[in-house]
Amino acid sequence: MKHILLVFFGGGFGSVLRYLIGKYLNSAEDGIPYGTFAANILGSLLIGIILGMAAKNNTLSQSQTVLLATGFCGGFTTFSTFAYENHVFLKSGDFTSFALYTVASFIVGFLAVFLGMFLVK
Repeated sequence: MKHILLVFFGGGFGSVLRYLIGKYLNSAEDGIPYGTFAANILGSLLIGIILGMAAKNNTLSQSQTVLLATGFCGGFTTFSTFAYENHVFLKSGDFTSFALYTVASFIVGFLAVFLGMFLVK
């Protein structure tokens, strides 16, 4: 039950922060979801740092890892919004934005996780 509450609170904080970033960074003019991209990349970096710290000499407790990685990062990053935004690109025929956003999200996201793990070594 303790871990469920940790995920609940961490996820709530992560979701609110993602909402605020999207509200201020997503572009209404060109429709590019800069906020979602930023949240996913920053969340990837954070989860790399958090899990790297957890693995490194047990720097974080299991409860801290659940709160931060599963809860906060799970609420902060958002694949469902990413998928919907790509649906919008495809539906509008904007295949260039679809391709760039998808490829950049995966590549930069993976690199951010690796960077996070590297930073805590």
